[in-house]
Amino acid sequence: MIVHQYYLECLSHASYLVGDETSGTAVVIDPRRDVGEYVADAEELGLRITHVINTHLHADFLSGHHELSAATGAEMVFGKSAPVEFPAMLVADGSWIEMGHVRLQVLETPGHTPESICITAYEGPDATEPYCVFTGDTLFIGDVGRPDLLASVGVTADELGRMLYASLHTKLIPLPDEVLVYPAHGAGSACGKNLSTETMSTMRDQRALNYALQPMSEDDFVAIVTDGQPAAPPYFVYDAITNRKERALFDEQAEITAMSLLELDQALADGAVLIDTRQATDFAAGHLIGSVNVGLDGRFAEYAGSVVEPHSPIVLVCEEEAEREAVTRLARIGFDNVIGFLQQPHQVMAEHPERTEHASRLTVDQLQDIMANVPDVQLVDIRNPGELSVGVISPAKMLPLGSLMRQLGELDPSRPTVVYCAGGYRSSAGASLLRTHGFADVSDLLGGYAAWEAIAG
Repeated sequence: MIVHQYYLECLSHASYLVGDETSGTAVVIDPRRDVGEYVADAEELGLRITHVINTHLHADFLSGHHELSAATGAEMVFGKSAPVEFPAMLVADGSWIEMGHVRLQVLETPGHTPESICITAYEGPDATEPYCVFTGDTLFIGDVGRPDLLASVGVTADELGRMLYASLHTKLIPLPDEVLVYPAHGAGSACGKNLSTETMSTMRDQRALNYALQPMSEDDFVAIVTDGQPAAPPYFVYDAITNRKERALFDEQAEITAMSLLELDQALADGAVLIDTRQATDFAAGHLIGSVNVGLDGRFAEYAGSVVEPHSPIVLVCEEEAEREAVTRLARIGFDNVIGFLQQPHQVMAEHPERTEHASRLTVDQLQDIMANVPDVQLVDIRNPGELSVGVISPAKMLPLGSLMRQLGELDPSRPTVVYCAGGYRSSAGASLLRTHGFADVSDLLGGYAAWEAIAG
């Protein structure tokens, strides 16, 4: 059996190529949209991809089932409860996908979503116990899938939490100790709150170390797994719905339009959003007025999806030759509406200083001085609820970045405002978003709460 894990740090997303050398066949589980790597690896290994399996209708990224099916002819596979609107193989609990000496069995595991499934893999025709299990968003390393996402429209968090408890206790916890656990996400994903940086484990270790698998009542389980979850970015509902539909394919090699300043101005007049993908320090030193900073060096797609509406046309400001990476990462969350990138942005800003501005970034000492001398200052903490246990800067208002765009009305744009996060990456995005919505005096905190705690804590 061949098991190849593909891990995207920028989305904390794991997908898998599972192959059988005896039959020369393979499946891909929970693929991203840029599928070229799966196709190339299968070809190099002499494998033919016959099935593309989604463990559920993902909310945090747009799955590549359509792209992979178009590229290879693979059949698309979902759990029987998935409300997909295209031809697919819908599999029930106990169903098998035969691959020669490798056999895959479906476990229905509702809870994260109603249609969630896990896949156990058996190696050898006579194997009676699975070699590994692909757990999707049902079981993570150190956590379980949250049952409260809006992707599950019409089903409450309480109902899904009870489904998840049953799925874990009847389908996964009984698996043998040695079974390897391969989840769909790792640390940083908004699909859970306590995910490990490890990307695989064993059932023995998860039974021993995973807080959600410890002995507890169903009521206690529901309470603990729904408490302190991160704010879901606004695009999650869009992706969950789009994943069930027919849609356009992502072309990894499509030409990206280079735009002049005049063309940019026309696009902005027509409603486009300008995203500056440079690092926060470079953005602060000088950027085009009206741009939002989401650095390509971090969780770019997730936070772009937190500050831009899914259907908004987008123009990019990038370092040289970085536009392809930005477009691909946006496509992974279904944002296919990049209409171009600004050509030679540094030259444009140098030639048009009237179109540029600096961003205020404060040190801890400067923030302390402002808090002591500016009584009307407005502090905004854009961390997630689970991050607040280490402390807060009082009297900050808690508005996670994933909720900020929807809750701008809770802030006063006339007051001087300081935004902070954990380390200073998200705060640049949040502060720049406020500037585009009429907040005239906005700063963010260099180093975030970590810097504050080190100096002032």
